[in-house]
Amino acid sequence: MKTLTRLTVGLLVISAGVVLFGLLLTPEDTASDQIAANSEPLVQAPAPPAVSPGSPKKPSALVSDSVAPEVPETLPASLRGTSVPDGWARTDRLGNLIPSAELRALFEYFLSALGEETLPQLVARIESALDTLPEPARSQARSVLGAYLDYKLAVSELEQSYGSAAADDIGEMQRRMTEVHGLRRTWLDAATVDAFFADEEANDRFQLELRRIATNDTLSPDERREAQREAERLLPEPLREAREQTRRFSDYEQARQALADDPKALQAWREQAFGAEAADRLARVEQEQNAWHRRWQAYATERDRLLASGLAEPELADALERLRGRHFNETEQVRAEALDSIR
Repeated sequence: MKTLTRLTVGLLVISAGVVLFGLLLTPEDTASDQIAANSEPLVQAPAPPAVSPGSPKKPSALVSDSVAPEVPETLPASLRGTSVPDGWARTDRLGNLIPSAELRALFEYFLSALGEETLPQLVARIESALDTLPEPARSQARSVLGAYLDYKLAVSELEQSYGSAAADDIGEMQRRMTEVHGLRRTWLDAATVDAFFADEEANDRFQLELRRIATNDTLSPDERREAQREAERLLPEPLREAREQTRRFSDYEQARQALADDPKALQAWREQAFGAEAADRLARVEQEQNAWHRRWQAYATERDRLLASGLAEPELADALERLRGRHFNETEQVRAEALDSIR
C-alpha cells in the first residue's frame, strides 16, 4: 500500500534520523514507564477469519510449531552489531502481558531480516526472546505474535488488491487508511492495537488532514497556516515533540552546511540554539562520525583492491578480517562486516 504509506513516511523516516539528535540534546533519560498495579489483563485477540481446509497455512501456525526450524547461532548479517529492543517484557501484578510499542519493535526487529533467514527461523528467534516471560504472559505474547503475523499477511494481500492504481484522491486515501486500520482490529484486540499503532494512526489522520488543508482552495494563506497549526495541536504529545525535533534537526542541518567552513561560527550557532552542554555533545559526535567516515573510506579503498585481486575465498576472508582489524576497533569491526555484507 505504497500510497497510504506516504501518509506517514515523511514524519517517521525523518524521526528515525533525529532520534540520535534528540538523545544528544538530553543529558540522560530520566523518564520511567510506570505500570499500574491495577492494569487490566490482556484481552485475547478476536478470532481471525475462518480458514478453509484447502487454504494456505497462516503465518500464525509457525508460532509454537512442533517442528522447530534450525536457527543459526549467529544473527543475520543486518542485525549484527545492533541491540535487541528492550522494555517490551511488561506484565501486570497478576502476570498478564501488557502490550506495548516496544513489543511490536521486538517483532519488527527480527522480521526486518526476512530474506536473510526464513520466516520460521525468525519466528523461532522471537519466541526464544518471549521465553523469558513468565506465564501467562508468555502464552499471551505468543498469541499476539501469531495474530500480528497474520495481520501483516492480510495487509500484504490488501496492498496487492490495489495493484498499481493511483490513490491521489483524498477520498481514496481515506478509504485505504480505513481499511488498514480495520484490519488491525480484525486480528488484534483493542489494547494491542492501541499499544502498537496509536501514534501511527494519529499521524495517518494528521497527514490526511494536512492534505485536505493543502488542497482547499477556499483558504487564504493565513487560514491555511492556522488550520495546519490547529491540526498539529491535536496530535499526541510525543508526535508534536517529534515534529518539533524534526524542525530543529532541519534548521541544524542547514546551519551545518552553511557554516561548514567556519567551525567556530557553527559551534556558536549550536550553543545559541541548544545550550553549551548539548552543543559540546553534538560537536563530539560529529567529530567521531567524521573520523569514522575517513577510516571507512580508507578501508573501502583497500578492500576493493583485495576483492579485485583474485584471491581464493578462504584467503580473501582472512585478508579482509585482518584489514578490518587494522582500521577499526572490535565493535567497529562488527559494524564494518555488517556494512560489507549489504554492500
